[in-house]
Amino acid sequence: MFTIVRFNFVLPEPDAKVRSAMYQAGTEMAQYADENGFVAVSFEEHHGAENGWSPSPLITAGMVLASTKNIRVSVRALLVPLHDPLRLAEDIAVLDLYAPGRVAVVAGLGYRPDEYAAHGRDWAGRGALMDESLEAILNAWKGEPFTYQGRTVMVRPTPISPPAQILSVGGSSKAAARRAARLGLPFEPAASLPELEPYYRDRCEEYGTSGYVLAPAPDLSITFFDRDPDRAWEEIGPCLLHEVQTYASWQTADVHSAVYSPAKTVEELRAGGVYEIVTPEQFVERARDHTGLPVCVMHPLCGGIPIDRAWEGLRLYVDEVLPALT
Repeated sequence: MFTIVRFNFVLPEPDAKVRSAMYQAGTEMAQYADENGFVAVSFEEHHGAENGWSPSPLITAGMVLASTKNIRVSVRALLVPLHDPLRLAEDIAVLDLYAPGRVAVVAGLGYRPDEYAAHGRDWAGRGALMDESLEAILNAWKGEPFTYQGRTVMVRPTPISPPAQILSVGGSSKAAARRAARLGLPFEPAASLPELEPYYRDRCEEYGTSGYVLAPAPDLSITFFDRDPDRAWEEIGPCLLHEVQTYASWQTADVHSAVYSPAKTVEELRAGGVYEIVTPEQFVERARDHTGLPVCVMHPLCGGIPIDRAWEGLRLYVDEVLPALT
C-alpha cells in the first residue's frame, strides 16, 4: 500500500490556540504515519490566506524530519521565486544532510499575483526569476564559487543527495516541462497531463539531459475514513468544502490541479469524487480490485477538521485498512 498524508493547517477561524494544537497534532500524526509504514508526508506553500494556508513548508518539513525515522517529506510545491535562492540552497541542503534521502522539493512558479506583490516580486517576470533561482540553487550545490547577480558567491554545506533526487520542477505547462528538461531535473506536473510527458522527453533529448515524469493518477482522490460516511459528510463536509472553495478561488483557466473541484455545496463536492469519505470495507474492496499498487492520499486535518475527529479517521485506516491489505 502506497500511503501519503498531507497537511496544510488550514483553519477558517483565526484562533491561535487551535492552530497551535493543529501544528502539534500534525507532527504527532506524521510520527504515527512513520511508525505505520506510510511512504510520505506532503506540505505545500501559500501566503496571505485568511485561513493560514501553510506559509512555511520547509520549517514544518524540518519538524517532521526531526521526529521521524523513515518517512519521506515532500514539499509540493515550494514557491521558489518568492525566496532568496541562496538561502533556499542552504536550507534544503541542511535538511538533506539531517535526513539523507528523505527530502523532496517540487519547485513551483505559483499562480497568485498577490503573493508576488506581497513579497516584492515581479509577477510579469516570474518565469525568468524561476530560471535564475533554479540555476543559482544548482550552482550552489556544486560547492564552488560562482557568479550570481554580478557577484561571486559560494554556498556551503552542500547536500549529500544528488540534486535530481531532492529537487524537481512542477507546473502544468510546456514551459514548465521545458524548464525541467533544460536543467536536467524531474518534472512533476500538478495533474494528470499525459501529453506533457513525450514533450518533456523530447526536450531532454534536445538538451542532452535525462529525467522522469511523476504525475498524479487521473482518478486521484483525497480519502477520509468513517464508519458512517453519511453522518461524516454532514459533520466534516463543511470543512472539506471550505478548503476546496478557497483553492478554487485562486485558480485560473491555465492552471491544472488534481485536487481542484468546482463544488459550491457539500452535496456537489461529495458527488464529484475528488474528496471522498468511505468505510474501511469499501476502501479495501476497491483496493483489492485495483490493478497495480493501491494508493491512498489522506488529509486528516483538512479545512480545520477537529483534531479528535482527524485522529479517528487516521486510526481507522491503520487499524482496519492496512491489515486487510498486507
